[in-house]
Amino acid sequence: MIVEGSTELSASRAYRIPIIIALVIGLVLFLPAGSLRYWEAWIYWLITFAFTLFIAAYFLKKSPEFLARRSQFKEKEPQPGVMRILSFLSVLSLLIPGLDYRFHWSLVPAWAVIVSDAFVFLGFVFIFVVFKENSYASTIIQVEQEQRVITTGPYAIVRHPMYAAVLLISLFTPLALGSYWALIYFLLAIPVNILRIKKEEEVLLRDLPGYRDYCLKTRYRLIPAIW
Repeated sequence: MIVEGSTELSASRAYRIPIIIALVIGLVLFLPAGSLRYWEAWIYWLITFAFTLFIAAYFLKKSPEFLARRSQFKEKEPQPGVMRILSFLSVLSLLIPGLDYRFHWSLVPAWAVIVSDAFVFLGFVFIFVVFKENSYASTIIQVEQEQRVITTGPYAIVRHPMYAAVLLISLFTPLALGSYWALIYFLLAIPVNILRIKKEEEVLLRDLPGYRDYCLKTRYRLIPAIW
């Protein structure tokens, strides 16, 4: 059992989290579809479940403190509006493809689905690389007492590589699930994520020593040569 501040994380909880995530995603995908023949959803679900389960197993062995941080959801400086919008858009981005499948709104070719799944998988691999490079990557915006600026690996390219990986996954998720209409909700999520990144940078500039110098060295936040 791991105690991280007020966060206590057991091995059973570490594995319970990906199982809960898998169940929720499965319900959101298959209930609107009204069918278990939704093969696009099965591939996406398997990729997501395999990744979250692998993360739990790997870091439970290598860095259980990291999993303890990732299990925290309460921010010291909460952004209720931003987080509610992001959560709402995330649910819609998975809900719409199921309805799309049921009512045949889109006709995404199989090859496009498979290619999109490959990019989704690549995005998850990139997230794993970020997690290995930065053990302070958290689900919440905060700075730990012993935290230091990470400038190596993907952090040498952009300041927020995890957001870049999430952006890649979000972009290809609609097509991986066989829906053109779900792309609308991905586009709506872009400005909301930009607001969250800016808020995170305010906290890092204020509380993390050396972050200002890092910003001068690594100019781009999310996409090289763009922003």
